[in-house]
Amino acid sequence: MPGEARAAATPGAPAAGYRVLARKYRPSNFDDLIGHGPMVQTLSNAFATGRIAQAWMLTGVRGVGKTTTARILARALNYEVEGGASGPSVAMPELGIHCRAIMEGRHVDVIEIDAASHTGVSDIREITDAARYKPVSARYKVYIVDEVHMLSTAAFNALLKTLEEPPEHVKFVFATTEIRKVPITVLSRCQRFDLRRVDAGLMVKHLSGIAAAENVVVDDEALALIARAAEGSVRDSLTILDQAIAHGGGRVDGAEVRAMLGLADRGRVIDLFEMVMKGDIAGALGELADQYDTGADPAVVLSDLAAFTHLVTRTKLVPASADDPSLTETERERGRSFAGTLPVRVLARAWQMLLKGIAEVQTAPRPLPAAEMVLVRIAYAADLPTPDEALKALADMRGGAAPGRGPAAPGGSSGGGASAASTGATTARAPQLRSLPTPAGAPAGATARLAPDPAAAPRPAEAPVLAAFDDVIALAAARRDIGLKVALERHVRLVRYEDGRIEINPGPGAGPNLAGELGRKLTEWTGRRWIVAVSREDGAATVQERRETQKRSLEDEARADPLVSAILASFPGAKIVDVRSVLDEPLPGLGAPGDGPLPPDYGADGFDPDAYDLDAMFRDLDDD
Repeated sequence: MPGEARAAATPGAPAAGYRVLARKYRPSNFDDLIGHGPMVQTLSNAFATGRIAQAWMLTGVRGVGKTTTARILARALNYEVEGGASGPSVAMPELGIHCRAIMEGRHVDVIEIDAASHTGVSDIREITDAARYKPVSARYKVYIVDEVHMLSTAAFNALLKTLEEPPEHVKFVFATTEIRKVPITVLSRCQRFDLRRVDAGLMVKHLSGIAAAENVVVDDEALALIARAAEGSVRDSLTILDQAIAHGGGRVDGAEVRAMLGLADRGRVIDLFEMVMKGDIAGALGELADQYDTGADPAVVLSDLAAFTHLVTRTKLVPASADDPSLTETERERGRSFAGTLPVRVLARAWQMLLKGIAEVQTAPRPLPAAEMVLVRIAYAADLPTPDEALKALADMRGGAAPGRGPAAPGGSSGGGASAASTGATTARAPQLRSLPTPAGAPAGATARLAPDPAAAPRPAEAPVLAAFDDVIALAAARRDIGLKVALERHVRLVRYEDGRIEINPGPGAGPNLAGELGRKLTEWTGRRWIVAVSREDGAATVQERRETQKRSLEDEARADPLVSAILASFPGAKIVDVRSVLDEPLPGLGAPGDGPLPPDYGADGFDPDAYDLDAMFRDLDDD
């Protein structure tokens, strides 16, 4: 414990072996424990009221005092002073009969077991068999099982019965760093205490007391560096302090600790941070190279930069964070200065880039160039706006309106600005539509389709008129959305059609989002809202089915014609491939329909079969 006097050397006696600080200043009672007040309070109340549990589970990271706490707990359970009151006690002002043997790990009734090397059922069987016998000299027989998570599943099962109903003279204390690996059946039979990491400020105070007891001069910066490097582990901090005392020859300062641990100078890290935030890339690269030449690890430098970025962010949001005793005066003052000037968005972006950069440097074949590239990215991004700021600046450049939106004009119509220009450009690119004659045999509800009219002049303000469902298909074709056009023709049965509302019954081949896609695109193309609903009614035939029906009807009519019938009979295997109107194709030597007056012998349909000698034609074919 702190303040422990060294044993005086006896002349002629062999020199005692050196005890490292982590063992020399190991706490021996609850008053010496640091950072575990809630656990001490719970045990104190339990001992005072006689509500002493049968088993305790101590968990935490390495070096926070799990095994030490277990020994102190065993000592408190068996605390006994000659001629004094007998009974478990948290207050142990002097050494009792069993205290020294327990703290040195050699008491016969306090059995310490390393579960890492005793993992089997046979080892647990020894505990359960010996637990039946009363302690030799102490009040309780205490079993301390270190790293209990290393026990096998069978060993845990073998321990359950004894752990649940142990003899009155048996207590169990378990310690583990992997609490998730302990079965819940074991945890439910124990009182659990989570030993937390020791706060850096409390660690600095503890190390300062030990340094004073060792008559070693350690400056505040060195203590802060040691406490920060220990990451909340008391044992690690004492080990680093022991090494620093040996490294410095009895005097420890911040420079010696940085050199020993391979850390960068905190002041130089802050200078590097300032250069990066200013965008001084040349200076930042030079500073990183200098730190690398003095032995600093590039990954450690970036880690220190990330830690200082976090410090500045916390100081900006919680100003009291700068009063942490583990911080040096330079970190405290310059951290406050940066917090007053740097926005949170810059700090947050630098933090994210440093996190990714540290991983890159750790895995890069050449860490220094990788670290330099990280600094280059941060420096170039330091003064860049965030996406929302860029959008706001773009809107200001366009006259104060958000991008893509124009100011509202009277009457609810869009006025000038980006939106109006965009809408006008889109409408101007839309092809103009013209109506075609309604095909023969089409359903009564069908109207003439819409097709592009290349001769029509573009009229941006005029939206297409969709009087029927066929107009919708024609609009999809005009917009060159072939996928939607084919889906509407082949897989959609029309149930109802109204202006602004369509009810359809999609077929098996239709996509799951066809209705939503159609409504969205119609709204976009026409500039007004369209609702497309899915109905369970059968609906009308699809456009493809109507076309096939019409084609079959025309083929039947053509097949019934005497001339076509005679041709089919004269040529075995011949079949009708397609039926076309003569109005759609020009006749040989006559030009296109409508190009001029027809001969007087033409019929009403533009073709006079009497004008040809069919018998002569067939005789010529037979001769051939």
